[in-house]
Amino acid sequence: MTVDICNASVSLQSAEALTSWNAMIRAFLAHGTATPQHLGATLEADPDFAMAHAARGLFSLMLGRAEMWAVAEGALASAKAARAARPISDREACWIDALEAWLAMHPTGAIAALEKALQDQPQDTLSAKASQAIRFIRGDAAGMRRSIERVLPAHGPDHPLCGYVLGCHAFALEETGEYARAEHTGRAGLTYAPDDAWGLHAVAHVHDMRAEPGAGITLIENHKSAWDGSNNFRYHVWWHKALLHLDLGQLDLALTLYDSQIRADKTDDYRDIANATSLLMRLELEGIDVGTRWDELGALAAPRIDDGCLVFADLHYMLALSGAKEGTAADAMAARFARDAKDSGEMAARVADPGLAALEGLNAFAEGRYGDAFTLLAKARPKMQSIGGSHAQRDVFERMTIDAGLRAGHLDGTEAILLDRLALRAGHEDRFTATRFDRLSSARRIPAQ
Repeated sequence: MTVDICNASVSLQSAEALTSWNAMIRAFLAHGTATPQHLGATLEADPDFAMAHAARGLFSLMLGRAEMWAVAEGALASAKAARAARPISDREACWIDALEAWLAMHPTGAIAALEKALQDQPQDTLSAKASQAIRFIRGDAAGMRRSIERVLPAHGPDHPLCGYVLGCHAFALEETGEYARAEHTGRAGLTYAPDDAWGLHAVAHVHDMRAEPGAGITLIENHKSAWDGSNNFRYHVWWHKALLHLDLGQLDLALTLYDSQIRADKTDDYRDIANATSLLMRLELEGIDVGTRWDELGALAAPRIDDGCLVFADLHYMLALSGAKEGTAADAMAARFARDAKDSGEMAARVADPGLAALEGLNAFAEGRYGDAFTLLAKARPKMQSIGGSHAQRDVFERMTIDAGLRAGHLDGTEAILLDRLALRAGHEDRFTATRFDRLSSARRIPAQ
């Protein structure tokens, strides 16, 4: 056995394979474009490295695409064959267990397996990042924070990957409401890992939640090296910049960023679809005509109605279908949700609650049935975090709930949600909150007049 850049055990057989593996770890932590190439080079140099096969499987599942399920199953078979071919470390065995658990529709079991690896080797940055990634997909902000804080002491300044761990900690702090600590931690992490797009985006989240659009824009513009060379995650950073311009009332600039950056590549990656649909919906809520932009997204979402990998992805596909007026596809997705909600398991539970109510609420909003939309989206609210994503990403559904309530005249209920949204932001009032409180006040004055 040898150790990799994480100072964690691996059964690699050659220096060439170790070099490629270490490069893969750095690329994965930085959301780099070369991650799959380095992983492929590792397996080419050492085809019986079980952990690389398991990593390929877990990374495939993180993509949230139905066709990647078969890839992950093949990776599991290869990992098990590699395990039979030669001794492997306990850490590698945990990664195989994690992949097998997720394929059994038990992502919490995958997290448990990765946490077991971290118990023995808390300096294992790769396992820490993978654990946070799965918890993020599940909307487990408190779990993200507990996990990363357990391994922080093993990632001091002498650890070559400490900056990336600080970036993970910053994001967990932000998602659990500790905005000042999140900013400090994220900026500290960037001094160790200037290419940490995740850490940069954690600080951008802080500025979003504290209604500091100018500071957020400056942060992003001054740290291009952290995200300009990343994979499609760079589109997400551009999305954050567009949101900050939106908060400044610069709606045309936000739409320009949509065309020039956020949809520069017309991919159907669910994360890219989420960026696009949620920005278009925000713009429409502000009265902007987005033209035919929904059509492209609807065409990409229509083949995804049966994916069923992530409720978060499905709801954004539904936004695309509704915006493009793809009624037949939208009805088919609603029918599939109804079927999936009757299944057992972790994923089915999220479809049943909050998925069904949220999906029906989005349909009602698209059809102009704002009273129904408010009732359904408000019903889904208590468990919306469980679909995954961040506060900023899920905020599009919060905004739609608030606007549905205003349009339907559910003023007291809408006010309660606005106050909840304000509290989540530690009392920092952004442009959306201010304008909706104004509309609420006007709505209450009109009957008296």
